[in-house]
Amino acid sequence: MRETKHRYRISGHSRYTIYYHFAFCPKYRREIFEEIDIDRAVKEAILNMAPYHDWIVEQMETDKDHIHVFISAPPRYSPAEIAKLIKTWTYSHVYQQFPQIKKYLWGGKMWSQGYYVSTVSDRTTKDEIKKYIQYQKEHEKQLRLGL
Repeated sequence: MRETKHRYRISGHSRYTIYYHFAFCPKYRREIFEEIDIDRAVKEAILNMAPYHDWIVEQMETDKDHIHVFISAPPRYSPAEIAKLIKTWTYSHVYQQFPQIKKYLWGGKMWSQGYYVSTVSDRTTKDEIKKYIQYQKEHEKQLRLGL
């Protein structure tokens, strides 16, 4: 895992600071991450897929029945698309290595349908952003008036 070195990232015609915190649960909240090899395989799959999508995995950890992934991703990826890609890629990767897990998860699906996602800011809070937006017109007036 690596951290972004700068306050923002550059991609094509955009500069961005986008971080997401995801949490995924296995189907039926099965405690699959107690098995160290499955834990390692899921993390490895996410770390291997990240460069293909220009994602940076800032942090990742499992508990016995869920995984947290903290990533930076370009604006061309919606949170729903990121979740879908992570679930699909890890599902494929883990099932190839551990086909017996299908029985434990009762027939195929590795992940529950839902997931948790939140955006995470880099050095700014929700209140700072609200204040920044609220005072945009006042700041613009001051610039035009030369104040």
